[in-house]
Amino acid sequence: MGRKNRPRQRSRGLFWQGWGAGYSEIIKENKLFEHYYTELKIVPEGEFEEFMQAMREPLPATMRITGYKSHAKEILHTLKEKYFKEVQDLEVDGQKIEAPQPLSWYPDELAWHTNLSRKILRKSPLLEKFHQFLVSETESVNKNQWNFVPQHKILDMCAAPGSKTAQLIEMLHSDMDIPFPEGFVIANDVDNKRCYLLVHQAKRLNSPCIMVVNHDASSIPRLYFDQDGKKDILFYDRILCDVPCSGDGTMRKNIDVWKKWTTSNSLQLHGLQIRIAVRGVEQLAVGGRMVYSTCSLNPIEDEAVIAALLEKSEGALELADASADLPGLKYMPGITSWKVMTKEGQWFSDWSEVLKSRHTQIRPTMFPPTDPEKLASMKLERCMRILPHHQNTGGFFVAVLVKKAPMPWNRRYPKELQMGECPADAPVEAVEGESPAEGNPSVPDTPDLLEVKKDDVCVPPPPKKMKLFGFKEDPFVFLTEDDPIFPPVQAFYDLSPDFPKLNVLTRTHEGKKRHLYMVSKELRNVLLNNSERMKVINTGVKIWSRNTDGEQFGCAFRLAQEGVYTLCPYIRARILNISVEDVKVLLTQENPFLSKLGDDAHNQAKKLGMGSIVLRYLPDPKDLNAPQCPIDLCGWRGKTSIRAFVPRNERLHYLRMVGVEVFRDKQGKRNDGSTEIPEGSAEDAEGLSQEADLLEQEGEEMEQNGSEPHERIYECSQVTHDST
Repeated sequence: MGRKNRPRQRSRGLFWQGWGAGYSEIIKENKLFEHYYTELKIVPEGEFEEFMQAMREPLPATMRITGYKSHAKEILHTLKEKYFKEVQDLEVDGQKIEAPQPLSWYPDELAWHTNLSRKILRKSPLLEKFHQFLVSETESVNKNQWNFVPQHKILDMCAAPGSKTAQLIEMLHSDMDIPFPEGFVIANDVDNKRCYLLVHQAKRLNSPCIMVVNHDASSIPRLYFDQDGKKDILFYDRILCDVPCSGDGTMRKNIDVWKKWTTSNSLQLHGLQIRIAVRGVEQLAVGGRMVYSTCSLNPIEDEAVIAALLEKSEGALELADASADLPGLKYMPGITSWKVMTKEGQWFSDWSEVLKSRHTQIRPTMFPPTDPEKLASMKLERCMRILPHHQNTGGFFVAVLVKKAPMPWNRRYPKELQMGECPADAPVEAVEGESPAEGNPSVPDTPDLLEVKKDDVCVPPPPKKMKLFGFKEDPFVFLTEDDPIFPPVQAFYDLSPDFPKLNVLTRTHEGKKRHLYMVSKELRNVLLNNSERMKVINTGVKIWSRNTDGEQFGCAFRLAQEGVYTLCPYIRARILNISVEDVKVLLTQENPFLSKLGDDAHNQAKKLGMGSIVLRYLPDPKDLNAPQCPIDLCGWRGKTSIRAFVPRNERLHYLRMVGVEVFRDKQGKRNDGSTEIPEGSAEDAEGLSQEADLLEQEGEEMEQNGSEPHERIYECSQVTHDST
């Protein structure tokens, strides 16, 4: 939580972080830090030395099993039955290795931690295999579930680099049978470069329900959408407000915080944190919840912000008791009394004590309320502060706010003013969903900003706003139902009548459409109604890519692996049912002949014409040794052979799901463990898939720049020799 230096990796099968390496030259000592937190007494009496000792220890490695829930169960089964059992009785240099343990507070044993370090990992072949498994799965998707419903509209205000955004997306897709949940996630970040990191992380989740936007969270635009034939303001059911913070709870992994920490960091961030939080609750629906979080232990960034927010709300907000949601999590309740200290070490207990010369540095909202009755009504003890020594974690702060009524500055004005017609003498926050940083509130929204764009094209903002944003993004162009692309595609794949054609889009106006993407109908609604007021970096999931060679077989578009789970519910042809052994063959051999498949799959394949296909594995409840979840892979049926179009990391992920290991020893040679892989095939499959990834990426980049991709793109490099 919080956004201070969070170098994390996102996974298809796992999310893991923190192996405790490096930084040995940095002395883990900061006297000002110790003095500050000793005085604040946020640590229970008698535990401060234990707290400091934990802060000096490396953060243990943690892993979170992610993705479609049925896939997550398969990964968990592999971890528990193979890797954890292999290391539980292992000794390295006379020291017994501690087996990974599940986090008691995380649902369904989908999160684990271990104290294994990089140094120990390198000393044992078994541990090295475990490490490679984690690294590989980190790069490769599987989904957990919490108290969450697929209909929720969610805003992640400060989202990059995207680990928590990924969890939100996973929750939307907890049910694999629902390709288009009604809810969506809008992930925002103020830093343009971090937005593209966020896109990279989100793309691994292959969701049509994610949109990445680039705005200052404290003035993120109010959005509109069509509902029941009229245009309404978009209010969110859930908001994650994980604000920029000083990050002193991350000292165990961000070691440089030890020498950089000072109280001035929190004093400088406090105002921004309040502005972001206020903007969040303005856009929260009545009855909705906003989580405010930081990776700081400092009450100036934590309870002080919550108290200021509650006071501004005049009863519209309430702190929720979230303890029952995570019954195994150890935490300290929020505090109700704290002091403010300058970087020079001067303490103030009340705003009245602050010298006038300090008023620009220290603000009244940094102090707890002085009215005992008002302070008691806030119930700040419902905030949750996680201390590192209680469960061997980092330090965090979390508060859950429930919106009970519209914000007071909204209630004071007539309903007809909510669409932006704010009187010139009104307060700058007189309109719910509008904030001072967004511009002059006395200027109403013009009608053209609220109309659906003609031809279903979401164009970039006009020139003045483009200059403000920094550079132009390619437009999102939605296809019409009578687009000439659809008839051959619909015939080739026998798409069902309910296939949502209007949800398909491209990123170019001119030339041949090389990639087709799909978004949910709710995100389409948001895009069409707000193209002039928001900067969209990316949205949708790729479902088809152009393959010129495919035209001779009746369809110029091949299936894209990242969109296969979104598209497959609508495909009624070109499906080849395969067995576990077929999966192994297709993912370990470069271009196997049809005869390499099992009899059933072979007979099906002979009846299929050449071109793009779906390779579908369905679980057999009687075979408990095989994966008990469905698997869909994109493939190509050639003249005499068949090939899987699966990126390298997903290839390894699915191989492990079916019991195949692909590892290399310290000399770079293959080390397959107990499962045999055909000679040379694993390397060939990995190399070809990696080349395909690079070629496809090159094609996308050239398309974004307005030039034609090189002819040697993904599909051509893999199928031309067999299809001509």
